Amino acid sequence: MFPERFSNLPAYAFPRLRALLDVHEPGGPVIHMTIGEPKHAFPAWISDILTQNMAGFNKYPPNEGTPELRGAIRDWINQRYGVTLDADTQVMPLNGTREGLYNVGMALCPETKNGAKPVVLMPNPFYQVYLISAISVAAEPVFVNATEETGHLPDFEALSEDVLNRTALAYICSPANPQGAVADRDYWERLIRLAEKHDFQILADECYSEIYRDTPPVGALQVAHEMGANPERVVIFHSLSKRSNLPGLRSGFVAGGPETIKRLQQLRNYSGAPLPLPLQAVAQAVWEDEAHVVENRALYAEKYDLADRIFGNVPGYRSPQAGFFLWLPVENGEDAALKLWKDTGVRVLPGAYLSQDTKAGNPGTQYIRVAMVAPKAETERGLTQIRDCLYGGEDQ
Repeated sequence: MFPERFSNLPAYAFPRLRALLDVHEPGGPVIHMTIGEPKHAFPAWISDILTQNMAGFNKYPPNEGTPELRGAIRDWINQRYGVTLDADTQVMPLNGTREGLYNVGMALCPETKNGAKPVVLMPNPFYQVYLISAISVAAEPVFVNATEETGHLPDFEALSEDVLNRTALAYICSPANPQGAVADRDYWERLIRLAEKHDFQILADECYSEIYRDTPPVGALQVAHEMGANPERVVIFHSLSKRSNLPGLRSGFVAGGPETIKRLQQLRNYSGAPLPLPLQAVAQAVWEDEAHVVENRALYAEKYDLADRIFGNVPGYRSPQAGFFLWLPVENGEDAALKLWKDTGVRVLPGAYLSQDTKAGNPGTQYIRVAMVAPKAETERGLTQIRDCLYGGEDQ
């Protein structure tokens, strides 16, 4: 009486982690470094904006978002990437970016591609919603390992012609979760040319785009615009969760070609849950302000420096280009996470919990993911304990 489509899924990463760790006592004061939930303070003035707009809870919010919020997003895209979009036809606010990353499959994936079952490409490791979106539309998910050899980004060009000819959608996360790798201009150009050749859409998950060291990561839409690509070719997704330390606001956006947004809006009309009006007012103000983003980025820069100092002598350590995760090499991720918990109380995520097994192996097995989201002092304690427990101390 129940569908089979999700029956073979592994346990989700965090319930799986609890099953691994919680049957054991922590070896010290607990330090949470598993989930990418920012702990820096969000802008204090948000409270005033929310209070001023409380009457909006008495109204149904518009499915397409308020004109003011769409305009703020349009202006931010123009300021950040130099691309001018139509706020009415090319931008749609989301109730959390995960809504869009899931619904994009429903809205855009065709029932067949070149007479065969469509393929949805995704990096491996990957954000788990990519997989569920593909399965939900009866597409074939194809996992493309992102390893040290590929610069921790998926090499879609290495896929067979058969797979590429059936590809309808391709997810790509840059800056990458969990590795912190950034797709440069050449990478985007090659991927866009590949998508044009094989006629698929690129779904660019850029939620970590505003947490970087020195140089802002180039954007997929920016490169597509410069190349004169089909406006429908690239769809971008952004969020206020990481940029502005507002994961609980559940506010992001999707932007792309007019036909893409038209189809997403039509799906939203029937099944979506738009952001309440007071929260849309907050999101508008936050997209219009960059000062708090600069301050936030400076806090993460201090943590990059901490990580480089603490792990700089660890063989295989790779300093992240962007984002707030460390992707640390270990012999076995589950064993390392369990040892760390039992010996120190530091909680990290085995890399295999973010990856799928493939013929080439599971690219996350020999890694742990460490989220540097806590305040600086707590982050430093956690990173130091990880080094001392798993890598033999500061002399390594």
